[in-house]
Amino acid sequence: MATIKEFEDLGIWQDARSLCSNIYTIIENTPLKKNYKLAQQIDRSSGSVMDNIAEGFERNGNKEFIQFLSIAKASCGETRSQLYRVKDRNFITEDEFDKLKSQAKLLSSKIGGFMKYLSTSEFKGSKYNH
Repeated sequence: MATIKEFEDLGIWQDARSLCSNIYTIIENTPLKKNYKLAQQIDRSSGSVMDNIAEGFERNGNKEFIQFLSIAKASCGETRSQLYRVKDRNFITEDEFDKLKSQAKLLSSKIGGFMKYLSTSEFKGSKYNH
């Protein structure tokens, strides 16, 4: 496994950034842009995924990181739920919905797997090194 020195090195953060970017593209290139509340809500929830991964990483301890990863995973679920509203209101096609939903589900699974890894890791974080 490669050494992770910054949150930007984490595959889950990179994947979350990609999801956030793809959501933003949908907002900017569809009539969703005019539905301010829904556009703002899905933009915030998708951004919350990457932001909570970053914030948790910067806490330098596994327990806190796991807590923030849990929030990131929940925000990923929120984004997925909002995608249904976006699709049901015909802002995106079924194909666009399927791709974004799959991306969000895979990311949620990866975050869950990383949480499990951290909970069993002997390394507890640099804040605990004396």
